[in-house]
Amino acid sequence: MRSIALTLPLHVYYSAGPWGRCMGSECGPGGSQSRAVWCAHVEGWTTLHTNCQQFGRPANQQNCFRVCDWHKDLYDWQLGQWNQCVPVSLRTGAARPAMCSQGEEGIQTREVRCVLKASGAPSDDAICEYFEPKPRLEQACLIPCPQDCIVSQFTPWTSCSKTCGTGLQNRVRSVLLPPLFGGSACPNLTEFQTCKPGPCEGRDSVFSLRMGGWSNCTLPVARPTRQARRRKGGIKDPETRKLIKSKRNRNRLNRQESNLWDIQVGYQARQVTCVHRNGSTAALSLCPHWSLPTMFQSCLMPKDCVTSEWAGWSACSKSCLDPNLPEGTRTRSRQVQQFPTAGGAECPALEETEPCEPQGDGSPPCATYSWRTTEWTDCRVDVLLSQQDRRRSNQTGLCGGGLQTREVFCVQANAELLAYLTSRPVPAQLCIALVPETSQLCHIPCPIECEVSPWAAWGPCTFENCNDQTGKKGFKLRKREITNYPTGGVGSCPHLVEAIPCDDPSCYNWKLLKFEDCVPDNQMKCGAGTQVPLVLCINSDGETVDKKLCRDTLLPLPAACEVPCPRDCTISPWTAWTSCSQTCSSKTVEGKQMRTRSILAYNAGEGGVLCPNSSMLQEMRSCNENPCTVYHWQTGPWGPCMEEPSAAGSNASTRVSCSMGVQTRKVICVRVNVGQVPPKKCPESPRPETMRPCLLPCKKDCIVTPFSEWSECLANCGSIPTNKQSRKRIVIQMPSNGGQECPEVVNEERDCESPAVCPGYRWKTHKWRRCQLVPWHIRQDSPGSQETCGPGLQTRAVSCRQLDGTMVDVTQCLKFASSMPPITQLCQLPCQDDCQLTNWSKFSPCTSDCVGVRTRRRALVGKSKKRDKCKNSQLFPLSETQYCPCDKYNAQPVGNWSDCILPEDRSAESPVGMKVLGEAKACGQGYRYQAMVCYDQDNRLVETLRCNSHGYIEEACIIACPSDCKLSEWSNWSRCSKSCGSGVKVRSKWLREKPYNGGRPCPKLDHINQVSVYEVVPCVSDCSQYVWVAEPWSMWKVSSVDLKENCGEGVQTRKVRCMLNTVDGPSDAVEDYLCDPEEMPLGTREYRLPCPEDCVLSVWSSWTRCRMPCDGRADRERTAYAIRLPSGGRQCPETKQTEVCLLNKNCYHYSYNITDWSTCQLSSNAVCGSGLKTRMLDCVRSDGKSVDLKYCEELGLEKRWHMNASCTVECPVNCQLSDWSTWTECSHACGLEGRMWRTRTVIRASQGDGRPCPSQMEQWKPCPVRPCYRWQYSPWSECRVEEVVCGEGRRFRNVSCFVSDGLREDQGSMVEEELCAGLELAVDGDKRIILEAPCTLPCPGDCYLMEWSDWSPCQSVCVKGERLDFAPVQARSRAVIAQEPQNLLQCPDQEWESQPCADGECFEYRWMSADTGYADLVWCQRSDGINVTGAGLCLCEEGYTEVLTPEGLLDQCTPIPVLEIPTAGDKKADVKTRPHMTPLFPCLSTDGRLKTWVYGVAAGVLVLLVFVVSMIYIAW
Repeated sequence: MRSIALTLPLHVYYSAGPWGRCMGSECGPGGSQSRAVWCAHVEGWTTLHTNCQQFGRPANQQNCFRVCDWHKDLYDWQLGQWNQCVPVSLRTGAARPAMCSQGEEGIQTREVRCVLKASGAPSDDAICEYFEPKPRLEQACLIPCPQDCIVSQFTPWTSCSKTCGTGLQNRVRSVLLPPLFGGSACPNLTEFQTCKPGPCEGRDSVFSLRMGGWSNCTLPVARPTRQARRRKGGIKDPETRKLIKSKRNRNRLNRQESNLWDIQVGYQARQVTCVHRNGSTAALSLCPHWSLPTMFQSCLMPKDCVTSEWAGWSACSKSCLDPNLPEGTRTRSRQVQQFPTAGGAECPALEETEPCEPQGDGSPPCATYSWRTTEWTDCRVDVLLSQQDRRRSNQTGLCGGGLQTREVFCVQANAELLAYLTSRPVPAQLCIALVPETSQLCHIPCPIECEVSPWAAWGPCTFENCNDQTGKKGFKLRKREITNYPTGGVGSCPHLVEAIPCDDPSCYNWKLLKFEDCVPDNQMKCGAGTQVPLVLCINSDGETVDKKLCRDTLLPLPAACEVPCPRDCTISPWTAWTSCSQTCSSKTVEGKQMRTRSILAYNAGEGGVLCPNSSMLQEMRSCNENPCTVYHWQTGPWGPCMEEPSAAGSNASTRVSCSMGVQTRKVICVRVNVGQVPPKKCPESPRPETMRPCLLPCKKDCIVTPFSEWSECLANCGSIPTNKQSRKRIVIQMPSNGGQECPEVVNEERDCESPAVCPGYRWKTHKWRRCQLVPWHIRQDSPGSQETCGPGLQTRAVSCRQLDGTMVDVTQCLKFASSMPPITQLCQLPCQDDCQLTNWSKFSPCTSDCVGVRTRRRALVGKSKKRDKCKNSQLFPLSETQYCPCDKYNAQPVGNWSDCILPEDRSAESPVGMKVLGEAKACGQGYRYQAMVCYDQDNRLVETLRCNSHGYIEEACIIACPSDCKLSEWSNWSRCSKSCGSGVKVRSKWLREKPYNGGRPCPKLDHINQVSVYEVVPCVSDCSQYVWVAEPWSMWKVSSVDLKENCGEGVQTRKVRCMLNTVDGPSDAVEDYLCDPEEMPLGTREYRLPCPEDCVLSVWSSWTRCRMPCDGRADRERTAYAIRLPSGGRQCPETKQTEVCLLNKNCYHYSYNITDWSTCQLSSNAVCGSGLKTRMLDCVRSDGKSVDLKYCEELGLEKRWHMNASCTVECPVNCQLSDWSTWTECSHACGLEGRMWRTRTVIRASQGDGRPCPSQMEQWKPCPVRPCYRWQYSPWSECRVEEVVCGEGRRFRNVSCFVSDGLREDQGSMVEEELCAGLELAVDGDKRIILEAPCTLPCPGDCYLMEWSDWSPCQSVCVKGERLDFAPVQARSRAVIAQEPQNLLQCPDQEWESQPCADGECFEYRWMSADTGYADLVWCQRSDGINVTGAGLCLCEEGYTEVLTPEGLLDQCTPIPVLEIPTAGDKKADVKTRPHMTPLFPCLSTDGRLKTWVYGVAAGVLVLLVFVVSMIYIAW
């Protein structure tokens, strides 16, 4: 076989697309994603995969993490800190700018990665990017320009360091701002110049004594022991032996023998050398001195505090099991075995505490506490403002929404059940749960009032009982029905039946419907005839019954009638009888009914029946002849529910609660307008019941809690106890229905017992031991060592005692007493040549304050009395005199008046319960307070008792009581808005008085300052309430009279009146406008009176109803019938008339119209809460007129509206506040600005038109002014070196008691130290009192560092007045002071240090100038007024740079050289520049005056101006 070698082209490569979406069936790392991979030519086109190297083909699929929504809670971006700002030029390679004006642009970077929240493990960024884009990795930043060191101006030159010869003068400055961001280092802070006050006379002293520092404290080497001589034999005298023993016991107490103080007295040494002013050491004999100082001194060996091992843990303070309660604590302690001395390490904490839980199974469960409540009080209803009415002063029957309250108290929750139900109250702070509501809205159901219909018409005279009609009298009855059943049954309704006695009663009667047509007798066509009555049998209730029941009643007889013949007079039929004019009859009043008829045609002259006269055209009859004596049964209120007599007999001993009983009431027969009559006068059948069963109310006993524990007397040690302590029990349930009454006493008080002696501890100091000097064998070679005298140390014993003097362990005083008194002190053993004096005596007494002087004395002791130097009264004064203290005090008020505070009601305070303020009085007379301050004669603050003041000025004040909005009474109801159909009637109130002082607000006012408080209620005007009543037509008046025929055109008139329609018919005439004018009958009619033998028709019937719709296609008709037939072949006219039904003319469409909703209507006694609003339907004719509802009802129109809807009248709830809290502690322990506060909170905000919450929810009053005492250091004394010129010395200061008023500007005044005796000895919180410190007094010729300067003001890093994000800094420095010119090379380096600070400021710099009279000074000043020096602070104009004098003043602004490079020797040209700045003094010369070229330029401009003006003038 032959092998074939394939050569692949080198100009192809694999290319890959982006990875696709991670796919997979489950969330997490099990997903996969793919991408496209292809072989591409370098020219960009795609080729076959075989043309690319297969081994270098990228993968087209990889595993991935499929992200789901719930991963959002597991992964998040982790943001690193921003790195240091790096200049952009370093990253881009561009050159950095040579000059920096406002800072350099930079870039900061940080790390951002996606991590698992739980462990912080890094994850794929794609997981976090699924939910949130990756935060930015870079941000722009600003690198400030290099900031050179800024220093202050030099101080004035010091005086010459020598009084003769050549010396030095110094001036110094301090660092205000250290160099930042690579700025220039700080310049020299000291400048020197030589000075020569004059030649020295005699020999110049060039040597000085230099005192060295004390060495470390060292124990002396023990000297050889001396054998004590022992005397043979002992003391045998017992009295002497007893005396020696007691002396030893006293000495043992005075000695510090306890291991707590292992005091070792050592010694310190120092050297004294003689130094030359050039710093070299010389022989001691070359230094002039009178005597050498002490070379040795006693000292205390430093001892660190030593403590014992920790003792065991105490029992856990929590002794019960409950994981929900806070953990308990346990403590352990250790004892001090060695107190620190001489600056040794202080003792660590002697106690430590840690949380704990009780261990073991025997621990009982913890007592838990919960809130309990009393029963709710009765619901209290407040009237609405709109319901305020003086006529409704009795508000006992109010109902609707209100407020009820209850008391809340704390009890132990896990007590036994029976104990829990009546468990005693405990302090409220033991309950940590949310306090239950102490008030809630409530609702008193409003009683439904009984409503009855109007009286029906009187019924017929009937027997009381139709089943028993023997010997019974009759009654006419009228009834009314209950339309709204009341709450509690119908017993509260008025009587529903009234009766009138009557004669001839009957249970069943015939009712005449009508008479049939008149039928002439003898089958004639006209003439006399008969009408048959059409009747029904009805009972006394008007119901139709079987006619057999009326068999005993007289049947109405047929009536005689007449059919007129052609020549007869024709009369219309009788009208119906009118309603009876009276409902009863008496001697003066008789009921009447009337009916009428009219002449339709007159008779012929001869042969016809004549027309009756006018009196025969009407009839009248008596009606309702029964007497006007109306009776009815009247009921009294139901009595209380009582036990039945039978039950009372069987249960004579006990009464069963909640059982059945009976109620009775009184029922009497009443005659209207007379009063009670015998029961037989009233019908028996409608007599109401007098007894009914009832449920006896359940008996409830009073339930009270046991008494709480007695309140604490609050007697602290040393304080005045409270006088009383109290306890209380709370009424949980009030008694009712004969239950057991509550006890009279629910609060008890008793006097507090006198507090026992408070346990206390104090330090007891013992006598100082003898003064211990440095051992003689150590100081034997030092000057003056021959004498046993000089400075030393002495110690004393300190013990801890109780207040009664009993000795206790010293740890008790460490805990509870003040700081331990010193156990060592310096002492001085006088030498032979020393002056010895007694202690000062007490001052002599003063005869009176502010008058005279007082003195104290001391005396010389021993040989000092004979020494002359001791008799020098200036060095050793033997008496002191001072003025007697002046106790003059001045009281004056200070600060503002407090809020007006009402006197506190102590009886309302409860230590265990929480009450709602409710309607507690919160106005009236109170008091406001102003603090009083007392000053002494030196204007120092003292206690106010010195001024006989209790600390306050008290002034009466008034908290105005709130006055509610007052409205007028209701106006009268308006008339119903419609006279026919449904309308509304309105009544309203007006504003009488606006509210003030937080009273209940008024409803919204309208534009005329009236209150839009109104009530709108629906009303219905019955369309038949007022009817037109027409009297009979008058006789015809024929206008064209045929005297023979008496017929032709005629006119009839009648009177028409509007009358009130009642059940019994029209009664009283009213104004015509109340009736519908469209319905008014005609008062006049014209008609052709038929002639004899003409046809006479009856009156036309009413028009028939048009058929709907009124589209003009239907007709309506009316008919008449012939009363008299014609003769002689004459015809009757048409008896039927028709007309087309036209819309809104004689045909109408009808529709329902819904009215607006009424206002929310409540029950009569309801104040608020649920009510009902109503609306009504009107039937409206298509022409817009409201008509009777029957027209719409007859059409069967759909009623799709709800006529009633529930509504709510918001209940008035006054703002409910908590009690005032107790007064807080004073905001300042002392001083003038102390205040105490108390607050209250809103328990329930106001609702509706209830009284709003007051704006004042906190009150303050001043605290009694107390002086602010503090310990304060005096300034350090100058450095003191004993009897030598220079070297290591000591400086001292005192700590004194100062008083101030607590204000910042008051530095205070020094007072007696006794006033600070109660304070811990500490200065500014530092308990380490340092009254002595080492110092160095420079020797002549020394070069040394000054003390540190004060910290400079805090300064921020700013650009153009804007702070950058860099920490503000402040600095301080130490300058160098030199005294000899030849020692300058030995000077130490100057020092400065900086520290971060808060609230830095941005400063500006500008040139300042002043005319001194001989030269103008120009200097640079910072905006805070400090004169500064430093390059680049104050600038000249562009192109110029500043040249400063050595004093930091501006020397000149010199041009910046462009071509020349300044030489090193040219100091004024070697300066820095800063372009793009506008100088304030560009034209100043070296002396501060204007430069010459400025004058030249001004002159040239003036010449040019004159030339231009001249040319213009010539040209003109």
